[in-house]
Amino acid sequence: MSEIQSVRLDSWIWAVRLFKTRSAAAAACRAGHVRVNGTPSKAGQRIGSDDEIRLRVDGLEKIVVVTRVVAKRVGAPVAAECMIDRSPPPPPKEVLASAPRRDRGAGRPTKRERRDLDKLRGLGI
Repeated sequence: MSEIQSVRLDSWIWAVRLFKTRSAAAAACRAGHVRVNGTPSKAGQRIGSDDEIRLRVDGLEKIVVVTRVVAKRVGAPVAAECMIDRSPPPPPKEVLASAPRRDRGAGRPTKRERRDLDKLRGLGI
């Protein structure tokens, strides 16, 4: 049996379970959320072993290094063997909870609220 040398980017990130569907993986590539070796890449780009892939999934950045190229979707234990995960740890829940949020259905901020938000962010005068 011959070893696969390269495979499409969208196919690989779907096969190792970084995205739920291949079309979602292709959409992330089109939107510019996926980089291979530091350059933005298209879904059809060929990747091989030792390529570094940076992608945004659910607002978090993932950094993985390809160790094995697979063309078909594999189980979770095999998928873990196909990559080295070098992602930074997610931010603590306290940091996420402390971010100011508007109540759902509150509408657009008023001019006064917008000025207060700009001051809080350091954008105001």
